[in-house]
Amino acid sequence: MSGVTPERLARARQDLDRLEAGIRRVYIGQDGLLHDVLTGLVAGGHLLLEGSPGLGKTLLVKTLAACLGLDFRRIQFTPDLMPSDITGGPSMVKTPDGGTALQFRPGPVFAHVLLADEINRGTPKTQSALLEAMAERSVTVAGERRSLEPPFFVLATQNPIEMEGTYPLPEAQLDRFLFKLSVPFPGRAVLMRIGDETTRATTVEPEPVLTREALLDIQSLVSELQTPEPTFDYAARLVLATHPDREEAPAVVKSAVRFGASPRAMQALVRAGRARALLEGRAHVATDDIRAVAPLVLTHRVVLGFEAQLDRVGPAQIVEAVLAHHRS
Repeated sequence: MSGVTPERLARARQDLDRLEAGIRRVYIGQDGLLHDVLTGLVAGGHLLLEGSPGLGKTLLVKTLAACLGLDFRRIQFTPDLMPSDITGGPSMVKTPDGGTALQFRPGPVFAHVLLADEINRGTPKTQSALLEAMAERSVTVAGERRSLEPPFFVLATQNPIEMEGTYPLPEAQLDRFLFKLSVPFPGRAVLMRIGDETTRATTVEPEPVLTREALLDIQSLVSELQTPEPTFDYAARLVLATHPDREEAPAVVKSAVRFGASPRAMQALVRAGRARALLEGRAHVATDDIRAVAPLVLTHRVVLGFEAQLDRVGPAQIVEAVLAHHRS
C-alpha cells in the first residue's frame, strides 16, 4: 500500500499506541526516553543510550523487541571481544557424505533488534565491526557480502566516558547513530514502583502487539510524509550553524567548535522530524518537529576544540546556542 491516506495514518497511530502500551506494561517510568526510542525506531535509525549501569536500558530494548515479535540478540562488549564475535565467520561442519566443509555461521549481528551493550568497553577495532552493518545493512565476511533482513535496529548503550575501562567512540561511528540519548536516574515515585512491581513472585512478561510487516509499513509511511521546502531550509540552516566557518553560526560555535555536523545530520533531522510528526498523527512536517529533535541529532555530531574545554562549554550548550540563533 502506498500514499499517505487518513486511514493509513490513523492505523499507524493506533499501532504505535498499542506498541507503547505494551512496553509500558513491563517498562516502568522514563516516559521521555521511551518516546525518543519510539521516534528513532519509526525513523529507522540506530540509537546510542548513555547512562550508568542498572537504569533499565537492556530491559527497554528486550521489551521493545518482544512487543514487536522480532528476533533479538545481545552483544556484551568487553576488551577481549573480537570482530568475528559480532559478524560471525566460517566454521568447519560435517557433510552428509562424512567429510568436512567450511560453512558460514552467522554472528549475533544477524538479528532484527541488536543490543550492543556497553559498546565503549570494546576496543576500537571491535567497535568498527558494527560500522558496515549500521550503514549498509550488510556485513562482508571472507570477501562475501551478506545482507541483514529488515528491520535492522541497533541500540547501543555506553557508560559515561569518564568511567574506567572505556574507549570513546570514534566520530565516524557516532555519526551512524540517529540519536544519542541520556538515561536519567529515576525519581522517588518510579523507584517505589520498581521496588514494588519487580520484586514479586510473578512478573509481567512482554507480549507481541505489532507485527514485523506493520512496523515496516509504518517506516515506509514516514518516508512519504509531506515535508515543505521551508522545513528543509530550516534543517539545513541548523546543520550549517554548527560549522565555525559559516555565517549561519553563532559566536560560541565560531570560538569553540572544530568540526560541525555532517550531511548525515541533515538526513537524520528530516527522518526524525517526519517520525515525530507521525507519532503526533500529522501527515506533514513542521519546523517545530525539526527543532524538537535537533538536540538528539546534533549534540553527538559536534566536535569541540580546546577552547571549549577552557571555557567549560559542552556540546549541549552549543546546540542550545544554535537553536537560539535560529528560532524558525
